[in-house]
Amino acid sequence: MLRVKNLIPLSHQHQHALALCVRIERRVQAGEVDLGAWQTEVRQIFEQEIRIHFEAEETVLFPSAAQYAELRSLTEELLGEHRVLRDYFRRAMESRLDSVGLEELASKLSAHIRKEERQLFEGMQRRLSEQQLAALGESLDKALAPAIQACSLPNPATKLRPRREK
Repeated sequence: MLRVKNLIPLSHQHQHALALCVRIERRVQAGEVDLGAWQTEVRQIFEQEIRIHFEAEETVLFPSAAQYAELRSLTEELLGEHRVLRDYFRRAMESRLDSVGLEELASKLSAHIRKEERQLFEGMQRRLSEQQLAALGESLDKALAPAIQACSLPNPATKLRPRREK
């Protein structure tokens, strides 16, 4: 199912976070992890976008979805995942995220995003009317306004490098 325009701002932010996850996973697999650089980048992305994204979902999106019995348990599950993910981000803020924690953050964040996209967004698109989706979109735009819209560039220690031939 195509994404309705009212949920696209959240999907774009999901793409940013998934790109972060891919970069983390590749660098961990390559054994090239500069924890200080990664913690700095994770902190920056959390403060500029993910924190605001979570708040928008929790105050606008999840309450709207929870009005439908079929989506209520899913929204509760997603809220629980936000708590777990916030703990990883807090550890990065405190420079206490080790390489295992960094890899777990990428894995859990990626799975969380895919669940929201494939289950929550799809379920909402099937249940909400065009008018409800339009109102939801307006509320999301207001809630997401504080997010910095610029794409943060990774520092040299965290950017993807071309894969080496074996």
